[in-house]
Amino acid sequence: MKISLQKKLTDGQGLIGTLLTLPNPQIAEILTLAGFEWLFIDMEHSAITLPQAEEMVRAANSRAYTVIRCPLNDEAWIKRCLDLGADGIILPRVNSRKEAEYAVRCAKYPPVGERSVGITRAHGYGMQFNEYMQRANEDVALILQCEHIEGVRELLDIVRTEGVDAIFVGPYDLSASMNKTGKVDDPEVTDAINQIRETCIGEEMPLGIFGTTPEAVEPYLKKGFNLLAVGVDSVMIANQAKHILAHFRKG
Repeated sequence: MKISLQKKLTDGQGLIGTLLTLPNPQIAEILTLAGFEWLFIDMEHSAITLPQAEEMVRAANSRAYTVIRCPLNDEAWIKRCLDLGADGIILPRVNSRKEAEYAVRCAKYPPVGERSVGITRAHGYGMQFNEYMQRANEDVALILQCEHIEGVRELLDIVRTEGVDAIFVGPYDLSASMNKTGKVDDPEVTDAINQIRETCIGEEMPLGIFGTTPEAVEPYLKKGFNLLAVGVDSVMIANQAKHILAHFRKG
């Protein structure tokens, strides 16, 4: 039986994944066959629908963990994304303890939260209902994004909220919230990221981050970040296409 994503994160094991924005299960399957350990299925900034996300989760099979980013911190989205059977969800822009508590309430079953009960793919369409209900709170990861300077200021209260399983840094939105859009290497932005790191490490909270290139992300792996998302599916395809064409057009 596959070790749960939540246990992997708690154990501090580093996981290398990538961000998916194209609604295509074949791309998800290809990237897992290539060796990515987790897939960041982005429903916040893409045209991916719930049925398409479900097919992408299914395509990953047991080869890679799947984490769906919900469009927003909202009960309807949380329960519908979790019911697809992903290994976890990421909720964008959680900036306060109140918002973190709301997320836990929607994402965890009693006694931790108040997640409603359905018969879905996550439950084996009813055939694995009891098993899922018994292990969901411990196995399915609730990951909150820290991607606004207000969230940085409130982070200690957020990570101390029972039921939060990991924090994921969104460096680009964080830079925008500091009026430095896209300047993810600006000293003030990197200072804010270091503050997030120190808070999470001090509270033994698993921590992740996104970067567009391996060079951007690798330093964070060495600093204790263990859920890394590197690159974007559409950019990978575009870059490889340009590389091929440049080879033939260089003359």
